[in-house]
Amino acid sequence: MPVWGPVSRAVLIRTLRALGFDGPYSGGRHMFMLRGNDRAIIPNPHRSDIGVNLLARILREAGVSRAEWESV
Repeated sequence: MPVWGPVSRAVLIRTLRALGFDGPYSGGRHMFMLRGNDRAIIPNPHRSDIGVNLLARILREAGVSRAEWESV
């Protein structure tokens, strides 16, 4: 169960897969993952973790609630 806080890119991808997303697939500027009509944009790899604000934005656009994220 990932905590609600900064996470690494690998944890983001692993958790989205556990939530039923497929991918990541190559996109224009960023990779993305799909679950039905929901699309989650994956940030490009960097040295630091994905912050809480960016994580919240990614999950909101992908249709994933905070409760759903923490329940995996």
